[in-house]
Amino acid sequence: MESYVLSNLITSALVAGLALALWGARRSPLWRNAGRELARRRPVALAVVAAYALVAGLDSVAWTDPHHEVAESEAVLLGEPRSAIDRLFPADFQEASYSAPFADHELYGGEALRHPGGHWLGTDIIGRDVLHRTLKGARVALIIGGLTSLIVLPLALLVGVSAGYVGGRVDDVVFFLMSTLASMPSLLLLIALIMVLGVGTVQVCVALGVTGWVGLARLVRAETFKIRELEYVDAARVLGTSELRIVGRHVLPNLMHLVVITFALLFSSLVLSEVVLSWLGIGIEGSWGRMIDQARTELSREPVIWWGITSASVALFSLILAVNQLADAVRDILDPRTVGEES
Repeated sequence: MESYVLSNLITSALVAGLALALWGARRSPLWRNAGRELARRRPVALAVVAAYALVAGLDSVAWTDPHHEVAESEAVLLGEPRSAIDRLFPADFQEASYSAPFADHELYGGEALRHPGGHWLGTDIIGRDVLHRTLKGARVALIIGGLTSLIVLPLALLVGVSAGYVGGRVDDVVFFLMSTLASMPSLLLLIALIMVLGVGTVQVCVALGVTGWVGLARLVRAETFKIRELEYVDAARVLGTSELRIVGRHVLPNLMHLVVITFALLFSSLVLSEVVLSWLGIGIEGSWGRMIDQARTELSREPVIWWGITSASVALFSLILAVNQLADAVRDILDPRTVGEES
């Protein structure tokens, strides 16, 4: 199966899963009211995150052209798969080298551009449109935050609930494992894992997931300790309800607010971790971190190449700020200790 076909299928599955989750949330008064309250408190942040998700989704859907003519620049085959974001730009949109935003000529050499005035955010060292790269970076950021969270959340729930509900030796083993991982410098452990697994999107997500589940597992373990001693759990046990059913019906639903809050808070730290990795030279190709890393040499040029780092930094800052705003609102709405407080 072609990689772009697999990407289309995964994107379709994620959209279907999101639609199913939203449909299920609408049926629950708790989650329906929480969604309305979130939209009331943070409408701008919600719109910003939705816009980034839309851009990432469009960049994940690709298809091929019916013919295989070579583009004028001989850099792009029109028969190769191109995403919906790619198709917003001409196939031969690449220039020879740097050009400033809305420029008509190259920054060095003064040669006329193939698309004068068409590069709204300029071009990079090999002539790639910076706006195009910035838009495509949204997909990488959401993959890092989303895919890694899909690794962290189930792992943390499994470990934390097992330790908190079963207790005994299971809890001893889990606590020892969490203490061991927590005692290691997370950045060094992350770099070591990537060196073993290799540099790539999936490898980076797995490495971030392996090093990022401990905090949530501790919260889940502590909360499960408390829930298993509540009266309605004892009543269900006395009535002969199986332990597995008690976990599914009474323990996990009461942990969902922690999962949602942690997901929102975890997303930002994961995206920023990839930026740190890119600064160290082991980030993901096409990410905002790589664009910022490239600016280390661009800022020392004369004249200064400022548009690359500005575009990536503004895009990264806007996403992180919006997600953090949503995380604060979600915590205020769902955390029992802050319910009723206005943000």
